[in-house]
Amino acid sequence: MYSEILKQYWGYDAFRGIQQDIIESIGQGRDTLGLMPTGGGKSICFQVPALAQKGLCLVISPLISLMKDQVSNLRQRGIKAEAVYAGMSHDDIIRVLDNCILGDYKFLYISPERIGSPLFVEKLRRMRNLCMICVDEAHCVSQWGYDFRPSYLQIVRLRHLIPYHVPILALTATATPRVVDDIQERLEFKQKNVFRMSFERQNLSYVVRQTTNKADELVHILTAYQAGSAIVYTRSRRLTYELAQLLQQHGIAAENYHAGLTATERDLRQANWTKNRTRVIVATNAFGMGIDKPDVRIVIHYTTPDSIEAYFQEAGRAGRDGQQAYAVLLYNPIDASVLRQRVGQSYPEPDYIRTTYENICYFYQIGVGEAQGRTKEFVLPKFCAAFRQFGVHVDAALRILSHAGYIQYETEVDRQAQVHIILRKEELYRLHEGSPDAEQLLLVLMRNYPGLFADNVYIDETYVAQLTGLTQQRIYDILTHLAARGILTYIPRSSTPTITFTQARVDTERIYLPPQVYADRKADFAQRIEAILHYTGSRTTCRSRLLLRYFGEHTDHECGQCDICKQRQHQGISPDALRQARQAIQQQLSDHQLHALSELLSLPHPREALSEALHELADEEQVETLEGSIRWCDTGNEEA
Repeated sequence: MYSEILKQYWGYDAFRGIQQDIIESIGQGRDTLGLMPTGGGKSICFQVPALAQKGLCLVISPLISLMKDQVSNLRQRGIKAEAVYAGMSHDDIIRVLDNCILGDYKFLYISPERIGSPLFVEKLRRMRNLCMICVDEAHCVSQWGYDFRPSYLQIVRLRHLIPYHVPILALTATATPRVVDDIQERLEFKQKNVFRMSFERQNLSYVVRQTTNKADELVHILTAYQAGSAIVYTRSRRLTYELAQLLQQHGIAAENYHAGLTATERDLRQANWTKNRTRVIVATNAFGMGIDKPDVRIVIHYTTPDSIEAYFQEAGRAGRDGQQAYAVLLYNPIDASVLRQRVGQSYPEPDYIRTTYENICYFYQIGVGEAQGRTKEFVLPKFCAAFRQFGVHVDAALRILSHAGYIQYETEVDRQAQVHIILRKEELYRLHEGSPDAEQLLLVLMRNYPGLFADNVYIDETYVAQLTGLTQQRIYDILTHLAARGILTYIPRSSTPTITFTQARVDTERIYLPPQVYADRKADFAQRIEAILHYTGSRTTCRSRLLLRYFGEHTDHECGQCDICKQRQHQGISPDALRQARQAIQQQLSDHQLHALSELLSLPHPREALSEALHELADEEQVETLEGSIRWCDTGNEEA
């Protein structure tokens, strides 16, 4: 049955990896956690079993763009799907939820922030046809996940609002063993049930390139290696502009992308890159989730991410077609101090956080005991200018206050455009605009959106573009022009962040930041920084093995294609020779006694391989040196 659905809707003859195991598990009604690397085909794991049974699948996803893409893809396959997310009008939310109650819809995508709303809870109680819940990016539910989101903690409430037998499928591409256990506990799995797909990417070469001039190195790499598409990741919005211009000056087709662009600009630049009109996209981490472009041949990190999880996920967007691809991290020794400074930037002092809360309340003129449930648009530059605070620190403080439950700070917001036709209908009909595109657009709007002449009405520009055959950029230009002529009012689609006061304003001195919100997470963040620095600084251990080890996957297999492996090959040390040397040293040290270095280097293996293996074991903290002698670490994780 599952194979037939896969063939009918997706055209595939067989499942990949652990897809079928996950599908059969959730199809049997078992709570299931699936660990699949980026590009492993997570969506198939919930879409196929949902189509195989009656009822509605509720999908919880943190990214609006990803929800929209998946809903669009399902509809193109003739599958009824809807989505609810921040920025939709109240009427549209009611319409979508009622459709899922009364209609034969198969998928409802919803952002975690919407779960706790009284409206959703009321409608959910009437959804008698719920067959399963899918939690995408499930690491966000764990306090120890690299992208923990407090709104994800509300998901477990669903278990107490729906029939107990409805199973949960949790999916993630980045989870350490600690996070795996935490996900299952927080989602109240009836019993532990995990399917793991190896995180190894055999077609992906990991490279750390040390350089004192990253800009020159970037141009050199993209000029020398011209196959397929490329992504360049950097932390700074400013750098996305500068690097895109630099590449253009060297004849490389490049555009930049970050969350500060308008929705129309982001859509256009993503489309240019997806359709190969642009070869390189230079972006912040706002770009990439849900992108399934198969021919990305190289992902370059211009600045080092602050966790291995983030790096692994972003690097994994290369080579999804299974062909040879490269993940290159440009590293300068000064990066270590910059990364360590992020701990203080991401977790400013508690007094600073309290001051930010107080300034936010002044900013919106909110008194003590007021504003519970009130939502405000938040323009970060305007606030920073008013109170002379730095944006990176303010953003961090607001996220911590959100984690602590005082506010709800949403940066992933997408408000639909609004239109109100000012002229009377008779005047509009007499108006000869002279532009066929404008006349067609007005006609489509009037036919599909009643109430345009009475008040502002939310419109879906993607839907309007489909009806008119016009691009979204053309629709924006026409509506802007008509607004300037006084024919209508137009509020373009917006992605301005919002702050919702989840409780009434409290006295500043009463702000409490529990350890699991501040101190514990700050310490955990510092550990993540050290882990990525260990990765960039390693000169002895295969890059792939380092990454796999971080995610709890132990192997003595060398990838043979990272910069470390290539260097060994150049030195004449084969992977087999290194593996045999490691095993010999491990066996010699199995008594956990001290052994002389000369004794280990005298084992019957090539001395170069023994020396390299010792460096590797020390780098992995498997062995320790005491007074010139070596022994196996009692706390080390012995490999199978």
